[in-house]
Amino acid sequence: MTDSSPHRRVRDIDIVVYGATGFVGALVAHHLDQAAPEGTRIALAGRSEKKLAAVREGLGERGRSWPLLVADAHDRPALEKIAAAAHVVITTVGPYAEYGRTLVAACARAGTDYVDLCGEALFVRESIDANHDLASSTGARIVHACGFDSIPSDLNVHALHERARADGVGELTTTTSVLTAVSGGVSGGTIDSARRQIDAMKKDRAARRLAQDPYTLSPDRTAEPDLGRQSDLVLASARKAGIPLRGTLAPFVMAPYNSRIVRRSSALRGHAYGTGFRYREAMSVGRSPLSPLFAVGVAGAVGAVFAGLALPPTRFLLDKVLPKPGEGPSRRTREKGHFTFDTFTVTTSGARYAARFQADGDPGYNATAVMLGQSALALVLDRDALPDADGGVLTPATGIGDALAGRLRAAGMTITARALGTVRPE
Repeated sequence: MTDSSPHRRVRDIDIVVYGATGFVGALVAHHLDQAAPEGTRIALAGRSEKKLAAVREGLGERGRSWPLLVADAHDRPALEKIAAAAHVVITTVGPYAEYGRTLVAACARAGTDYVDLCGEALFVRESIDANHDLASSTGARIVHACGFDSIPSDLNVHALHERARADGVGELTTTTSVLTAVSGGVSGGTIDSARRQIDAMKKDRAARRLAQDPYTLSPDRTAEPDLGRQSDLVLASARKAGIPLRGTLAPFVMAPYNSRIVRRSSALRGHAYGTGFRYREAMSVGRSPLSPLFAVGVAGAVGAVFAGLALPPTRFLLDKVLPKPGEGPSRRTREKGHFTFDTFTVTTSGARYAARFQADGDPGYNATAVMLGQSALALVLDRDALPDADGGVLTPATGIGDALAGRLRAAGMTITARALGTVRPE
């Protein structure tokens, strides 16, 4: 667990799981208890020592010896102490716009790597503005979006870029990710994050404009290529969308966030994916005669939920039925869950490629816990395999990259990229 980086410091702890008493935090703790190599020094952290002790008691023999660290999300001295003691901090405590600022800033100051499962574009933008330069100077890799949002999206496009570059077939152009299969529950934390972002957009016109910009998370908005209007969402047959699938595509609720993470990855690499790189996401709703109607229904339902959360009367009713933060599906539901994410691209030479990210386990819970835990293990144990970066607010692809992909494959997930041939001339 050594590292030749001039920023790397001696620490007492390898990984701190902050928020270990929450639903996902406890899953991360259990995953690390089973998957972390012998000798990995792990601690559990949160605001209640009693609840932390209960989580620890449910772990295996190794995990039951892990130290407990107590800190409230707004207690700067306590969080700075945690950051200074660890190589990597995992945090599952959201919404991050309310509970995340102090910890991410502490990690940036201390030169401590950081991973979370944030799906809040406005918070990530704030984190970039507040912490990127500082983290670059201390060597901290601040990596947001290390769960189902947005590792499958980010690593699939990364895999396509690497394959196309190795084959010498040019840059990526129109690229579309499709959630082709999924089974799992709805995250209460994700719903609460959506509530908070909607509130911020209602109160601040500038925040609303920022959230609607396809390059919300760009390191330099003025350097982005002018590709005209870009929609993150798709509502069409796969054929009309230019995707080599059969059936109908509907909007994917996390597309606006995932697409911005992917675009930031390209920009952080000097727009390596291509100056004509256009990215969007969708979900497949099958190929029955009723699929087009179902796709329209999905689009309407997504819009209705977001509109309902924006209006006090309907928000009151939705709050009664939608899952609450900290709630999650049953163990049986989580273990039966799965997802498949397929990404398709065409390069500037006309070569077509597809990437696939496939995993068992509920995407927002079991699979996300594995992704978070393996992200932290890669940052601790695979320093020589990490992408070149001095630190900063990065993305899964630019902050952890192939080291993470390798670990996820070893954990049972599928990440592949393959050639499909060339585009036939019209």
